Amino acid sequence: MAVLTSAPLHFIASIPPATRAFTAATIGFSFLYYGLSWTGNGDSSVPYLVLVPGSSIFYPWTFLTSAFVETTIIELIVTLLVIPASLRYLERLWGAVETLKFIAVSITVSNIIAFGLNWLEFMVLSNPVFLYGQQYHGQMALQIAVLVAFTQIIPEHQVQLFGVLRARVKTLPMAYVTFSTVMCIIGFQCPFIVIQFGWLVSYIWLRFYKKNSGEIGGPTYGDRSETFAFVSWFPPFIHTPITMLADTSYTLASRFHLIPSSGVDIESGGYTQLPGGARAEAERRRAMALKALDQRLAEEQHLHPRNVLRTVLCPLHHALRWYRNHLFRSNLLWRLLCQESLKKGRLTKIAVNKS
Repeated sequence: MAVLTSAPLHFIASIPPATRAFTAATIGFSFLYYGLSWTGNGDSSVPYLVLVPGSSIFYPWTFLTSAFVETTIIELIVTLLVIPASLRYLERLWGAVETLKFIAVSITVSNIIAFGLNWLEFMVLSNPVFLYGQQYHGQMALQIAVLVAFTQIIPEHQVQLFGVLRARVKTLPMAYVTFSTVMCIIGFQCPFIVIQFGWLVSYIWLRFYKKNSGEIGGPTYGDRSETFAFVSWFPPFIHTPITMLADTSYTLASRFHLIPSSGVDIESGGYTQLPGGARAEAERRRAMALKALDQRLAEEQHLHPRNVLRTVLCPLHHALRWYRNHLFRSNLLWRLLCQESLKKGRLTKIAVNKS
């Protein structure tokens, strides 16, 4: 019995503190919402728990705490299956402080943008539904933020979905964003629009603001590597306009000192090596750089003029060689037959003379 009791306690104790606190808050706020709804006080208590654009300006804490409320049991189960395990991995890599910053920024800024969008829609369309008929809640913004973080750390890692589908980590964020776009188009703006905001906010945070502790020298901020450039999220046929947009946005943001500027790395793809940064990130970048170098060398070797000529002329050379050998063997066989015929003719002539 002691072993059975200590096993769950040991598992809970092994969870990092930030992940443990966030999971406990999610369970606590969600069950508080269920309890208030069950007693009939849910409607009057909603503005205190979730983000209602028309009233949350008077309850500013809901810009953060609304993420702790999952309004259905299914949403809560999905969140508990995905988020704690993901945050546990990130917290072991980043530490508790940076993980909490990442959570707070991804959730709060995404909700602020959604709040502003609803007010803008109300001013344009004069429809009160945008203020009081929509409630933002749950951790969709954090879910896409975690996928963006995994794309930065382990982009080539393959995951298996539902035991059937296999996909690389770097393809999952845009798949989730596409799902959000479809849901918004068919009329479900709330809460799916926060997926798009969470993707953009988490990327900007990881790209420019996240603090990377240094083992040698001071800390650095963000990930300016080419593999994590904004254009890498999009298919190649729209890279040109996206690159122009990203460069312009980066220039304006640097001019107004909205992001840390750097003389060597720019949004279009400059690479800044982290001086003694986290080992996992250094190993990731080294592996990706080696892979990119191998691919480039393979392409250059394949496209070299000598290799192209060799590829074209080798089959012709083999065909000519086979034809020459075949012709030589045919001539040799013909000569042997002729010699045999001559020999037979001479022997016949000698036999006739003797007789």
